[in-house]
Amino acid sequence: MNLANMMFKTIGQKAMFSFDAETAHGLSIKALKAGLVPPCPVAKDEMLSQTIAGLTFENPIGLAAGYDKNAEVPDAILRLGFGFTEVGTLTPCAQEGNPKPRVFRLVSDKGIINRLGFNNEGHKAALERLEARKHHTGIVGVNIGANKDSEDFVADYGLGISTFAHLADYFTVNISSPNTPGLRTLQTGEALARLLDRVFETREKAVRQPPVFLKLAPDLTMENVETISVVINGSPLSGVMISNTTLSRSGISASPNREEMGGLSGAPLFERSTIMLARFRQHLNETIPLIGIGGISNAETAFAKLEAGASLVQLYSCMVFEGPAIASNICKGLIKRMSDEGLTSLDQVTGRKTDEWATKPLSE
Repeated sequence: MNLANMMFKTIGQKAMFSFDAETAHGLSIKALKAGLVPPCPVAKDEMLSQTIAGLTFENPIGLAAGYDKNAEVPDAILRLGFGFTEVGTLTPCAQEGNPKPRVFRLVSDKGIINRLGFNNEGHKAALERLEARKHHTGIVGVNIGANKDSEDFVADYGLGISTFAHLADYFTVNISSPNTPGLRTLQTGEALARLLDRVFETREKAVRQPPVFLKLAPDLTMENVETISVVINGSPLSGVMISNTTLSRSGISASPNREEMGGLSGAPLFERSTIMLARFRQHLNETIPLIGIGGISNAETAFAKLEAGASLVQLYSCMVFEGPAIASNICKGLIKRMSDEGLTSLDQVTGRKTDEWATKPLSE
């Protein structure tokens, strides 16, 4: 057990759980800023390296958007062993989000329910921070969204592209949060096509053209999957992220917080998000890589995401329960698993159980 994990298991988690979830999150950001969290380096190993959309990821484990909302600690996160990190979701104007309390732990299930509502300091604050670290190494993506009171959601995404195109290693277009009213309607065929047209028209005018990923919800029907896939297959998207949080409450125990409004993430999301990942893998062009998100807590769950069709994975909620060394520990576990099976690259894992996962039923 490395120093960071030992500190977390013996002191950190108990201390953090004595605070409400959102306060604890803020304290963790402050600790990273202050250098109080020891690094968790991952030894470079070619079997974990992936080149996706022209970017070379030293390992496939990323930190999802939602943790470093305001681009405060991307380099500190990368020092924890993550192969990439993602800031945001960022909206053009700063917004408070929904009323507190709005984040709830489901400790016995290793899950989180949140109804934050894209709370962030806006483009300007994040832009200044990203400008200040632009000469640093490491892959940092920018997750863009729309203000809750915006009169034109599509225009907000275009503004995100034009603001950060010179800095972002990649963009994630987030249209799948359940906590901004009307946002998920952008996942319908015609609305999605119109949004992507604006995104890529704006990108074409920028000095740099970073790759663009699309982040989708796990609460989709097969008809939705088919319709959305047609639009994606005809677009210049460089990848698809599956999935955001779910409105389903399947798979969680009788926690006092289970009925809270908002999106569910963490371990209870694993099966639903992995089934949805596999279904999209079946319907999307083979040239479009998938990034698997939802319930990744260890090497076993990361490996399963890869088998279902992912080329990269992201996590966030499970770090709350497993500690800051989670990415480093997963990488070590993946190397061991691949070595035991005689595998030499992640490509040999990706998609080998897509059909098996895609045929599983979604729990209500």
